[in-house]
Amino acid sequence: MIETERLILKPLTYEQLLKYAKCDNTLEAELNLNKASITISCELKEALEQTIIPNVADTTKDYLYSTIWTAISKAENKMIGDLCMYGEPNSEGEIEIGYGTYDEFQNKGFMTEIVEGMMEWFKSQKKVRSVMASTDKTNTASFRVLEKNHFIRVGESETLFHWKFEMDSK
Repeated sequence: MIETERLILKPLTYEQLLKYAKCDNTLEAELNLNKASITISCELKEALEQTIIPNVADTTKDYLYSTIWTAISKAENKMIGDLCMYGEPNSEGEIEIGYGTYDEFQNKGFMTEIVEGMMEWFKSQKKVRSVMASTDKTNTASFRVLEKNHFIRVGESETLFHWKFEMDSK
């Protein structure tokens, strides 16, 4: 668990991920949280079923690098967004992150704070040497989160900007 000024970042266990995927407020009940209106995109649903849940179930892997880390607002006692990694660091010590804020909590600086909190955790992980992320070119809010957290744009594709944070760079 990671604590920031306004948030608690909690890695979900296998059983909690199953509840999260249902979107039926059973996870909030288990965590003693106020109900959140979570909608899971088709992409996230597919990732949960095909990658995230199977990887968290695999006891040979460190689940902290595969699970969803949910962000809980201390003030509202409610889940406000999520961050996940796409598996353990590769041989170069790189990991990739993805994140999202629930609609009602967007444009309040929460995701910047979530990424900042996770970056502090990454810095304490010996295996992590750099953090990668990709953002849609039209999603200004998403890439502003990375800029505020000192990521550098390192490339682009037709629709995406690619970002990197080197651990020794800050």
